[in-house]
Amino acid sequence: MEIRYWKVDFHVHTCYSGDSLTSLEAVIEACRGRGLDKVAITDHNTIAGALALSEMAPDLVIVGEEIKTKVGEIIAYFLTEEVPKGLPLEEAIARVRQQGGVVGVPHPLDRLRREALGRTHLLSIIEQVDLLEVFNARTVFPADNRRALELAREHGLLATAGSDAHTPGEIGQAYVEMPAFNDRDEFLRSLAEGQIVGRLTSPLIHLVSTWAKLVEKLRG
Repeated sequence: MEIRYWKVDFHVHTCYSGDSLTSLEAVIEACRGRGLDKVAITDHNTIAGALALSEMAPDLVIVGEEIKTKVGEIIAYFLTEEVPKGLPLEEAIARVRQQGGVVGVPHPLDRLRREALGRTHLLSIIEQVDLLEVFNARTVFPADNRRALELAREHGLLATAGSDAHTPGEIGQAYVEMPAFNDRDEFLRSLAEGQIVGRLTSPLIHLVSTWAKLVEKLRG
């Protein structure tokens, strides 16, 4: 039987993140237009947008969250409950595990991001991590992605890629092509056979996020 492959962008933000103005409708339109089969909605410290979008397009969405801990960010998938920000690193991981979620780390070695977990903190919890984002399209220095890939290989971790999109135009800039899956366990098995596809976004895109933050602040 021929295996069906899906294109999965593992890192997308919506207007439910404070630094994105992308509507849920725009996410769906971008995904359909670019041939993405699944998209992980990983808004900052909330799953509200992911849950809302999964109601609109249940075939498309993996419910995720980019979670700010006391020492940096982790990223989680297959969530049913929101994990609050500001927790100690190991407690945040435990809360993901308690609901059967998958634990990852986004842009782990990005030298320009204050939110990056960094090598020291990552190694302290490496045995509790399922996957590592080894290609983030918003990473400015390609070497930082390469170092993340080397670390994933060194520790036998599954590798993901994501656009880290904060605008509709970025969605699908990076993704994993992997066998289709039906649930969390199949997802992990499929990811082990995945191939990363992606290209870096212009560093100027970060100015759009800064603008979005300003707009949200003025609205607030």
